[in-house]
Amino acid sequence: MRKIGLLGGTFDPVHYGHLVAAEAARDARRLDEVWFIPTFLPPHKPQPGADGARRREMLEAAVSGNPAFRVEDIELRKQGTSYTVETVAALRQRYPDAEFHWIVGSDMIRDLPNWRRAEELAASVGFIGLERPDQPSDDASLPEYVRSKLARAEMPPLGISSTDIRRRIGEGRSVRYLLPDAVIEYIQRNGLYES
Repeated sequence: MRKIGLLGGTFDPVHYGHLVAAEAARDARRLDEVWFIPTFLPPHKPQPGADGARRREMLEAAVSGNPAFRVEDIELRKQGTSYTVETVAALRQRYPDAEFHWIVGSDMIRDLPNWRRAEELAASVGFIGLERPDQPSDDASLPEYVRSKLARAEMPPLGISSTDIRRRIGEGRSVRYLLPDAVIEYIQRNGLYES
């Protein structure tokens, strides 16, 4: 059975923090692959600045050199608001031979019980919590159905955010070394995030 990590997000744009997170989870939990799942419309964030097709294309450019990474556009094809429990159910039906693990940042671990149909989600997927060495989290407050499905992966501290990247591009500033050159070239070629 293949072990697949799932990393969801807007990826608006994808940057090295996303790629490092995926690799940290893959390495720590010995995953066969990590699938990046760009959301169409996130339930708790504003509408992305770039449309789904462009975010998918940036992701494809970013992961093209890593055979363990791929883009899964299930949420973009579905459209509408994306809920993890529905995405996982659809992926499990499509890939019954895979064992799925949802990758979450340390800031989201405590929020897992508040996700839509959290108990159903926990019954169908494992969780990989990315933890920074300087910010260990306390699992004692988590319900058992989450705690029993939670594994940890150490995440190097990187202070990179898509919000900051969009702001820098809008101000005409450099974003070199914050995201892959192929993504920078795509953004420039398509005039994304310019003010």
